[in-house]
Amino acid sequence: GAAMLRFLGPLLCLWALRLPAGTGSAGRGLDVASYRERVRAMFYHAYEHYLESAFPYDELRPLTCDGQDTWGSFSLTLIDALDTLLILGNVSEFQRVVNVLQEGVDFDIDVNASVFETNIRVVGGLLSAHLLSRKAGVEVEAGWPCSGPLLRMAEEAARKLLPAFQTPTGMPYGTVNLLHGVNPGETPVTCTAGIGTFIVEFATLSHLTGDPVFEDVARKALKALWKNRSDIGLVGNHIDVVTAKWVAQDAGIGAGVDSYFEYLVKGAILLQDKELMSMFLEYNKAIKNYTKFDDWYLWVQMYKGTVSMPVFQSLEAYWPGLQSLIGDVDNAMRTFLNYYTVWKQFGGLPEFYNIPQGYTCWQMFGCFAELIESAMYLYRATRDPTLLELGRDAVESIEKISKVDCGFATIKDLRDHRLDNRMESFFLAETVKYLYLLFDPDNFIHNDGSDFDVVVTPYGECVLNAGGYIFNTEAHPIDPAALHCCRKRKEEQWEVKDLIREFYSRKKTKKFTLKRAPDHGEGENAKDPEDASSEKAGEKRNSKKSSHSLLSCPSQSFNSKLAVLGQVFLDNT
Repeated sequence: GAAMLRFLGPLLCLWALRLPAGTGSAGRGLDVASYRERVRAMFYHAYEHYLESAFPYDELRPLTCDGQDTWGSFSLTLIDALDTLLILGNVSEFQRVVNVLQEGVDFDIDVNASVFETNIRVVGGLLSAHLLSRKAGVEVEAGWPCSGPLLRMAEEAARKLLPAFQTPTGMPYGTVNLLHGVNPGETPVTCTAGIGTFIVEFATLSHLTGDPVFEDVARKALKALWKNRSDIGLVGNHIDVVTAKWVAQDAGIGAGVDSYFEYLVKGAILLQDKELMSMFLEYNKAIKNYTKFDDWYLWVQMYKGTVSMPVFQSLEAYWPGLQSLIGDVDNAMRTFLNYYTVWKQFGGLPEFYNIPQGYTCWQMFGCFAELIESAMYLYRATRDPTLLELGRDAVESIEKISKVDCGFATIKDLRDHRLDNRMESFFLAETVKYLYLLFDPDNFIHNDGSDFDVVVTPYGECVLNAGGYIFNTEAHPIDPAALHCCRKRKEEQWEVKDLIREFYSRKKTKKFTLKRAPDHGEGENAKDPEDASSEKAGEKRNSKKSSHSLLSCPSQSFNSKLAVLGQVFLDNT
């Protein structure tokens, strides 16, 4: 039934995007700049048609050239596309959209919204844009990044989601009314990903605003899932958030579970949190023991470990990205190549995939975006040209199959490539962004920590834009260093309120460029960025002969190869 369709999704997406006959690996010397410009053109073809035909609705309907509200009613595509504009270098449009959103978006509306989707798209998109706004030339207010209009919007949206977390278990309902809270009679059954995909956005909010409630509810939900894992260490697909009884007991790494595992890893990196990483590593052992067969993953019964669905998923597309983030680059590359090979070689699916009649692959770009995300991480780590070939093939396939006069449409029927009248906002947030970053090795997002800004806040100086960005599951980058900028809790903020004018009149930004630290001894003298920032600035003024980077990346066993992402800052307090 419906569950089977969800489980089949990723491979069906690959089948839908299989390459035209004759497309091979002749492209070792492909023109990266040319493909980067083609991706830029894809973005603007979609974005301009959204503005022309769909704004202020959430999403574009590309076959009829009009718009529709889908996940709420807050110009979702505009929020999702905002940080992509800056990554493509369009600061003037970024600034214009920031003003449009401030004037036009209202979350105090009588709309039933997905807690998960609103978090990753709206809260994540606004937080990312807030943290990038000074880089985009926006005139930021005094106290930034600890205050600002986009941060206030992100906080307002997140507060609308908090009633969903008021359950006996701390695990949230899946849907909330933005005006009235949880509807009476709302189903208590939520998928695992819908419970465990909040820590990146909510912890960032808490660190920036000083209000711990967001991080607290996100952690409580994560720990509730951990507490309710089976004796053999697996979690199921859907759970009752009131009784903590598993409704769907299928365990795997795919749909309904995926971003829970993703956020344990990304939350651990963002917060330098060993507990979150140890949770993931324990799950990883159980997943290998019970669900992995050669290089394929099955769905198994979470209590017994017996196969519950004989459906191979060929290593969900996000999994190589997770493997690379924990430093397991060799296995990540092997996983990725298996998945890519499946996609390139299938002229159809083996019969055991049993494509259901009339299956709708509406998430084509979604599962595909995760494969490109994995390729981007792995290309940073290995420079293997095969990864660029994946990007090339993605561009060719998307343009061939999904491009229409008014944007890009998702596939309605796999058998004849009929198109659905929908362009999901994540096409601009994820698919295009990861493709562009794959083909743009010098983008500021790839900063290795050798270049950074020191920004004055009411709480002192802090380091920003040094790289090491953590992408949320909607591809919105969060600067981990920003979490160290706003240490004071709200009740203490009155003490520094009087200082804001003084700081605002001072020069707010100092620019430093350092050579990257040599590999030896990395991390031994690393200090917390906030505690050491003014000290660093002084040292830099007094002695420009420092032999290694002042922003050494701390060496830790559980994230030994974080150089894939660049610098990550350690909280020593």
